[in-house]
Amino acid sequence: MATQVLLVEDDNDIAGALVMALARDDYEVTRAANGLTAVDHVASRTTHVVLLDLGLPDIDGLEVCRRIRANGYDGVVIILTARGGELDRVVGLDVGADDYMSKPFSLSELLARIRATLRRGWAATTPPEEAPAPAAANGDPGHDAPPATQSTSTASAPGTASAVSPVGGLSVDTRSRRAFVSGGELALTAKEFDVLALLDAERGAAITREQLMNEVWDENWFGSTKTLDATVGRLRQKLETAASPARIATVRGVGFRLEDEPPDA
Repeated sequence: MATQVLLVEDDNDIAGALVMALARDDYEVTRAANGLTAVDHVASRTTHVVLLDLGLPDIDGLEVCRRIRANGYDGVVIILTARGGELDRVVGLDVGADDYMSKPFSLSELLARIRATLRRGWAATTPPEEAPAPAAANGDPGHDAPPATQSTSTASAPGTASAVSPVGGLSVDTRSRRAFVSGGELALTAKEFDVLALLDAERGAAITREQLMNEVWDENWFGSTKTLDATVGRLRQKLETAASPARIATVRGVGFRLEDEPPDA
């Protein structure tokens, strides 16, 4: 299946050039000229990459990003905008974008950024109505199989050796780029997964902010580290919502640590 790209751009000239360039690289491109159409598209169709302009005629592109992330979209979001200030970059990354390019930009750089972001990994978001129906239990069509997100403490999640850690909590599978809490999968963005995987690789150890920024973003990143704090904040909320016994603790003056139990347990 070809990579599905949604281009959210209201300028016809810019959109036309981008659609042709992306099509030449074998991407399947759909164009949305406003934000609400983009939100509806992501909610209803498989989308791997969203190229998002901020200056849209109905709602701001940042609001589009917030809404699709809130709806569970965990694919790639790259913001394309004339707003090139550091604050604009920080806000864009904080609301869930994976990358940010200021106009004007070269098509070759955009294509390279898309390839680089996809190499770092993404989870293709498939709308619920397109997902295959679960198999009937015990081959009996009269009995529905349990939902995929339900699991007992001994069940194994797809793509992992075991979906449950020794403490019955968080499991991270770097091969499939999926994370589970007691068998239930967490919906994570590419950056959220990368941060969690780094912390999980040395669970219980303090990982410095510098290491997280260098490995998850880029060693040449010169912007604010507030984007790391925002990513960690979203991860904490998702772990808490999933009732995970694993928590991300702040190590003052150093960075963060993934703990199997809350500090006050």
